[in-house]
Amino acid sequence: MDTLMSLRLFCTVSELTSFTAAADRLGISPAMASKHVMQLENRLGTRLLNRTSRRVSLTETGWLYFYQAKQLLEGLDEVEAAIGNVTVAPRGILKLSAPVWAASIGFVSRLAEYNRRYPDVCLDVDLSGRMVNLVDEGFDLALRATSPDRLDLGLVARPLADIEFHLMASPEYLERAGRPKGFADLNGHALLRFSGVDLSDIMALKGAIGQYKVTFRTVMSSENETILQLAALRGMGLVFLPKWMTKQDIEAGRLETVLPDAIGFAPTLYAVYPSRKYLSAKVRTFIDFMTTSLQGLE
Repeated sequence: MDTLMSLRLFCTVSELTSFTAAADRLGISPAMASKHVMQLENRLGTRLLNRTSRRVSLTETGWLYFYQAKQLLEGLDEVEAAIGNVTVAPRGILKLSAPVWAASIGFVSRLAEYNRRYPDVCLDVDLSGRMVNLVDEGFDLALRATSPDRLDLGLVARPLADIEFHLMASPEYLERAGRPKGFADLNGHALLRFSGVDLSDIMALKGAIGQYKVTFRTVMSSENETILQLAALRGMGLVFLPKWMTKQDIEAGRLETVLPDAIGFAPTLYAVYPSRKYLSAKVRTFIDFMTTSLQGLE
């Protein structure tokens, strides 16, 4: 059998989770589709798909093979198109992992603009906040806000923008605990701490004319920015968050910026992906678009 056809069939079955649907899309019979996948499994000496009467799912090995095969086929399509002087339009499912705070108007508006430009790309966005394994879990890329020394050396990382985390609180909390007028007034204030950057109660805050050491009193810590934002809205304490995540709450008066010059940390937002080889049109255009659209983001 045609190995290339077998690869395309396997990837299509994996995406549609159905031999019948995959066979219809590629114009062959379901029986032939099954033979193509069986040929791959026999050649590799391992099972790629779990089959039941109702659905098809990838095995652990199948996920790894699917990811690599998908990248290979997309790269091959682009090479053939380039030889034929034809531009390959971005298409297919773009599986993306992003920080929890990406669930905000500021970020989603950029996703909407990307969708308007490339309507054939379906965005599958994971906001679980966990550090996903791009290859094993079949992700095309991840957006990670971190420092360069914490990046995985086995991955390609392209910087997109610096994200400043500003100090905020609800009016209720500030009325109860007092409104800080300077950095020294922050000492002893309740803090909703983002544990994803390994901060302690003692923090070096960046101000307009230098750094200031402040000792907070942590009342809650989490790697999930959303729960910290909700806790701040309920008056539990101060919180460091990016402005694009809190824009609506600030405009509605539910949150206030405390000491506008105070910046807790400013990690770089990176687009992280496994390899520069076989970079598909959907991944390349998404990274290029975000590099431009995120400039000046707060």
